[in-house]
Amino acid sequence: MKIKIINKSNHNLPHYETIASAGMDLRANLTEARVLKPLGRSIVGTGLFIELPIGYEAQVRPRSGLAAKKGITVLNAPGTIDADYRGEIGVILINLSNEEFTIQNGERIAQLVIAKHERAEWIEVQELSETDRGEGGFGSTGTK
Repeated sequence: MKIKIINKSNHNLPHYETIASAGMDLRANLTEARVLKPLGRSIVGTGLFIELPIGYEAQVRPRSGLAAKKGITVLNAPGTIDADYRGEIGVILINLSNEEFTIQNGERIAQLVIAKHERAEWIEVQELSETDRGEGGFGSTGTK
């Protein structure tokens, strides 16, 4: 799939690190380092603008290493970029650790996954079909 992209950053375009990678790393595009205090959040620009085909979305997801090692994650994970959005890709980061975290220009802050999606058409009914599970949710199937 080919996707139009404008890169206003000084960084290389996102790319897949391995043949089996689902996501591409997004890099912070900053004029100066930014400090995220504990429980602080910030929208971090990437300098990237994309044009997705209709029927696709770009999902902004956390980087597992940044989350596990530093407590930094994407607040609205996964963030959705719709096919008709033409603004800069921004990443809403939050610091869930007890220590300040400094975001450096060019740092890999999130990953981007391109995904096909369907559009739903609602069919209003008075009742739904029955299943063995029924209304059970929120851990009703057990923990083991």
